[in-house]
Formats: sequence, C-alpha cells, structure tokens
Amino acid sequence: MKYKRLFLAGFTILSSILILNGIPCNRVFAQEKDIELKMANFFPPPSSQSKICEEFKADLEKQTNGKVKVQYFAGGALLKAPVMFKGVSTGIADIGLSHVEYSPGRMPVTEACDLPLGYPSGWVACHVMNDFYKKFKPKEWDEVHVLWMHSSTPNLIISKKPVRSLEDMKGLTIRAPGRIGDTIKALGGTPSPVPLMETYDAMSKGVVDGVNTPFETLKNWKFAEVAKYVTTSWQVGNVYAFYVVMNKQKYDRLPPDVKKVLDKLCEEYEEKFARMWNQIDFDGKEFAASKGVEFIDLAPDQVERWKAAAVPAVDAYVQSMVGAGYKEDEVRGWIKYLRERIDHWTRKQIELKIKSVTGPPEMR
Repeated sequence: MKYKRLFLAGFTILSSILILNGIPCNRVFAQEKDIELKMANFFPPPSSQSKICEEFKADLEKQTNGKVKVQYFAGGALLKAPVMFKGVSTGIADIGLSHVEYSPGRMPVTEACDLPLGYPSGWVACHVMNDFYKKFKPKEWDEVHVLWMHSSTPNLIISKKPVRSLEDMKGLTIRAPGRIGDTIKALGGTPSPVPLMETYDAMSKGVVDGVNTPFETLKNWKFAEVAKYVTTSWQVGNVYAFYVVMNKQKYDRLPPDVKKVLDKLCEEYEEKFARMWNQIDFDGKEFAASKGVEFIDLAPDQVERWKAAAVPAVDAYVQSMVGAGYKEDEVRGWIKYLRERIDHWTRKQIELKIKSVTGPPEMR
C-alpha cells in the first residue's frame, strides 16, 4: 500500500507539471495511433491524374509527420468510377476521385457545370468548378466531405472520320455519357455511354465512330492510335466535373491538427490539379501529332452554327431540373453564374500568361 500511495502521489505531481506546461498527459503515457486512409482513383497508374494523386498522398503523409498513412489504389483496383461516390460514402474507400457523369442524376445541380458553356481551357474550368461548389454547396454532396473539385479540359470530337461541319456529325456514334451525350445529340450525332476504359476497343472494332473527350485522352487513353481526326470544337465542348471527396465520418473524426494540414493541402491542390489538366492537353496533342492525327479547327461560320445547335442541350437540362421541382429562375441563375466565372477566369488566365491548346488566340 505504501508503494501504491507513493506511485499515485508521483503520478499526480508529474501530471500537474505536464498540464501546467501545456503538455497533454496522453502524449506522454500513450503513443498516438496512426491514421490509415484508403484512397481510390479510376485513372490508370501511368496517367498524370494518377501521379498527382500519388503526390497528394506523399504530401499528406509528410506534412502530418507520418501520422497519416495512405494506401493508394489506382486504375479502379478498389472502386470503379461509376460507384466511387457510393464507395466513399459507405466507407469502402476513405478518399475517392471520379466525375459526376459516371453517376447521371446523382449530382443533378453540379451537372450544370458540364453543359456546353464555352470553357476555353481546363485551368479555367477547374477554378469555375470550385467556385460553383463553394457558392451553392448543393445538398447532393452532403453524404461526403468535399476536398476539392476539378475539371477536365474541354471536350473535342475525336473521330475515325473527319468532322469539318455540322453535317459531318450526322450518322456518327460518339462515346458521350450523361449530359455530355445531350450535346452530341443536339449536334446531330448519336451518343453512346461506353465506359472510357472500353472506348479504345469500341473504336478499333467500329462499335463507336469517335469519342467526345479532351486532347489529353489521345495519349493517356491512346485514342490517337485508333482515331485519325480531332475537331477542336472547344466552343461547344462540355467538360467533366470531377470531384475528390472523403468519407464524412472519417473526416469528422480526424484530430484538429490533421484537419488543418489536410484543409490547407486541399487548397493547394485546387491549383495543382488545374495546372495538371492544362499541361496534359499539350502532351496529348503532341502525342497525336506524332501518330499523324489531323487537327481540324472549325471555320468561324461553323462555330456559330455549332453554338446555336448546342443550345437545346442547355435548355433540356433546365427543363429537366424544373421537372424535378427546381425553379427555372434558380437553374438559369446557376448557368448565368457559371458563364460569369468562365469570363472571369478566362481573363485571369490571359493575365497570368498561362498557355493552353484550346481557347481564344490569346491563350494559345
């Protein structure tokens, strides 16, 4: 009993000293447990989208002094793109990357971002996506914690046959899921929802005549090996609104110091992803040129015709949202906001002298 009383007295004195010096007792008497996270991405490991996720993983581990350990799954190894959101919300993965068109109707408000609104570059589109989410905070994201949004570069017509005019779109089957398909239909083509990872084979076998995706896919998905033409129709090119989300409960349980590091890192990666998307379009165009792919710029009169033809795709979205119970003024307000932010970030890109392979001449 004597030794027990001495031990308790000593423990009390030591605890008091630690507390007075601002040191929590559990940091001395119990080692903090490592935080283990699983991160999923559907892009293949060699892609720039996958490599920048690896960079994020390394930065998170380093900046938390090893307290956070991230197990990274690329290429759909843990979760395929269409089930990414559900997989993260239910805890199969803690962090996941995908885009909204892989689950049509699941994020209907955010689908407004994918409309053919004249995004000139991926850098602009990435910043617009983040602005839109922060401005409106759609309830469709309430099941997860959004780390940041980003965007593909503008979609182009990548095809086996030349497309120089609106008439050339007729009779073509083009891979384009969700809202992207509405634009292809408005332009006179037939949309097909073939998964991106199956599109190469579909094109090589003639199941589809082309794909409505950005320059970067010519290299990352090797479409330059099966396509002969690229119509740089960025003026009506949809983009894909991408997201990086985290399991809500997992995020809420993070210690304050880890949350602080993670939140700051996410702000940095908004810009890093924007720069990455912008750069890989150059890589895709260069690769396509080496394969002899022909690049077709729409003539000015064709640009106006294509823009007019794409309007029904925007109207169809508005009417579908009105049918779902939203007010038309509200929906058109989202679109107005998106156009304003596109204009803002376009001016900013020109001001910063950031080059892109699409957009007005000042950006080239």
